[in-house]
Amino acid sequence: MAKDDSLFVCGGCNAKIGAGVLGNLLKSLPKTPYPGLLVGFDSSDDAAVIKMTDDLAIIQTLDFFPPMLSDPYIFGQVAATNALSDVYAMGGETVCALNIVCYPEESDEDSYSALQKILQGGTEKVKEAGAALAGGHSIHDPKPKYGLSVMGKVHPDKIWKNNAPKNGDILFLTKKLGVGIITTAYSVGEVSEEAFKEACNSMTTLNKYSADIMRNYEIHSCTDVTGFGLVGHLLEMTGKELTAVLESDKIPYIKSAYNAAKEFLITAGGQRNRNFSKDKILFKEKDFALEEILFDPQTSGGLLFSVDEETAEKIEKDFEKAPPPLWKIGKFTNKAEKTIIVD
Repeated sequence: MAKDDSLFVCGGCNAKIGAGVLGNLLKSLPKTPYPGLLVGFDSSDDAAVIKMTDDLAIIQTLDFFPPMLSDPYIFGQVAATNALSDVYAMGGETVCALNIVCYPEESDEDSYSALQKILQGGTEKVKEAGAALAGGHSIHDPKPKYGLSVMGKVHPDKIWKNNAPKNGDILFLTKKLGVGIITTAYSVGEVSEEAFKEACNSMTTLNKYSADIMRNYEIHSCTDVTGFGLVGHLLEMTGKELTAVLESDKIPYIKSAYNAAKEFLITAGGQRNRNFSKDKILFKEKDFALEEILFDPQTSGGLLFSVDEETAEKIEKDFEKAPPPLWKIGKFTNKAEKTIIVD
């Protein structure tokens, strides 16, 4: 590693294998049934859920990736925040976490200072989540990678699945989009320090605070927006029976990400997402920059969830009283020609 501990920028959720490729790989795997398995990979949900008793189900997830920024401490925070998010997206509470570490073999112990900072950042986020860091596993690898395996808990009757919206549901998002574009553009000096800090603040904010409010209501469907972008994760949520209609002027994004996209400062992951989703979405107005933001892979993105209209009014009022932001971005309707329509 460099003596200043800076990391080589090469990843985040932009490193995720594309949805189309991943889906084809999973189709070929044999089924592995278990009596208590409530949620598995067949629904492309955020985590596995196993029922233990009538009152307790265990949530199990993991997430790790190479750095999307050069600061090792912030990278550790982002990676941990991202991994913990899957538990919140299922309606659960975090219980414990294990570190997943890949790091280059160095000649002496003093050369591992960047790894120390990565682990420090991650540990602080696990502590903030109220979970226990109980160990982990590490290997040597030419490129650093970090993340967590996380266990959470939830009542079996209160699981938030990613594929159960109802016709007429209102669609909400809890974080701005565009962090993939920002971190990529920042690495080549094309966006401001201010924009980069806004992206980092978003990526290191636990979705715990939004989920704490949401648990007071009946959530019909929920997921977190990560490597497949808003469009990819919304396709998983919408399924074959409904259409999601997004209001283009209500989509929250970091302003500098929109400006960067206009200058064609975009990500490879965003292009994979576009190629996979382009036949399933209709943009009523041509706005290339907004399209790129909707396809942009998010690292440690917000919660995307749906509730009925009556609940929507109440939950908006509750979010107004609390620090976490909330944006109403669209609704679910009867099935149309396309799965997603952007008005």
